[in-house]
Parts: sequence; C-alpha cells; structure tokens
Amino acid sequence: MYIYIIRVVAAVLLGFAIGLEREYSNKYAGLRTHILVCLGACVFTIISIYGFPALSEVAVRDSSRVAAQIVTGIGFIGGGTVLRHGATVMGLTTAATLWIAAAIGMACGTGMYDLAIASTILSVIVLVSVRMLEKKVIKKEKCGSKHIQD
Repeated sequence: MYIYIIRVVAAVLLGFAIGLEREYSNKYAGLRTHILVCLGACVFTIISIYGFPALSEVAVRDSSRVAAQIVTGIGFIGGGTVLRHGATVMGLTTAATLWIAAAIGMACGTGMYDLAIASTILSVIVLVSVRMLEKKVIKKEKCGSKHIQD
C-alpha cells in the first residue's frame, strides 16, 4: 500500500518541477496541469499493473494497453494546447511538456524512479537552456514570415 503512495508523491513532485518552469514562463499549462497529468498517468499505470489481477490461470492481463491509452489521451490533450494565429503556431512546447509529464508519471507508476528523475531533470534543463539560447543566439524572423512559438 505504501509503495503506491510513494509512487504518486514522486509523480506529484516531478510534475511540479516541469510545471514550475512552465508557470514561470507564463505558458498555457502550468503547475496544476503538469502535476495532474503526471499524477493521472501514474495512477492509471498503477491501476493497470495491480488493479486487474488475472481471474484465472488462462486469463491474459496486458497492462501495456493502459499505457498505450495514456499516450493517446495525452496526445489529444496536447493537441488542444496548440493554437494557430495566421502563420504563427503556439503551444507546441506546452504540448510536448504535457507528453513528457505523462511519461514521467508512467515511470513513477512502475517504480522506475531513476528514469523519472533523470527525465525530469533533462526536461527542465532543455526548457531553460534552449530558451536562453534562443534569446541570446537565435534571431527569430518577425516580419511576415512563418515562425513557431512555444
């Protein structure tokens, strides 16, 4: 029982880390959204592993089915965060952070804490460092040409 609590608490903390960066960047999906996506993916993963014991020796249990549906569901939610205004597309990075938050939640749900922590750290590093690189080095075209914003 306590193992479930440890897993969901880890998912909340790691979802918080990504959500904090998004909140700080004033993006559509911030703390609450990333925490809940990470937590939800964790809970669904735990349920898929432990919630459906085989009813008989011949019954087949495939916990990967729930994992596949989490990926599909997050794709749907992420698609809702992408907005297009003329030639400008916004929200792609937000959609990607929701996707990685779900993956991190799934890793927590399976007890793969090392993968979850490393993925969170790398995600935050990418979000912060690439933004700094974009601001300092890469000049975005602004006069009537296509450009993508996160």
